[in-house]
Amino acid sequence: MLIQVRRDTLLILLVAYILIVSGRLMTYISYASSTAEPEGVPISGIIVKGNDIVPIESIRANIAAAGFRQGSYIKDDMLVTSKRTIPLDEAISNAEKFAKLSTIPGTSLTPIVAADVKVDKKTGIVTVNVIEDFSVVEVK
Repeated sequence: MLIQVRRDTLLILLVAYILIVSGRLMTYISYASSTAEPEGVPISGIIVKGNDIVPIESIRANIAAAGFRQGSYIKDDMLVTSKRTIPLDEAISNAEKFAKLSTIPGTSLTPIVAADVKVDKKTGIVTVNVIEDFSVVEVK
């Protein structure tokens, strides 16, 4: 029941093992010795609650236009985007205004009367609570 292994096969397996271990070791050493400063907490997603008629993607697109999009990150109390750096409070108020501009597809009706945007500074998740009220919608 002995498995016969040739010497050259054993040598190839040994070299492969050494290469894998040394590659892992170099990766760990390069990570530990890097002097790059962490950017901050990246924006990881947008959660929309409270909408019935206005599509989630329309609201997410408007929130992303306010600066909360992929590639943006939170550093201290600032939102850093690819175009500018703005205070987080100002970005949240802009996102609330932009969420109210979301329309029903194919129309110019904006039924969202209130929006509440909360940003978790530890995870980067943006939560948007919207209130739709069709009694104030002006139909032209």
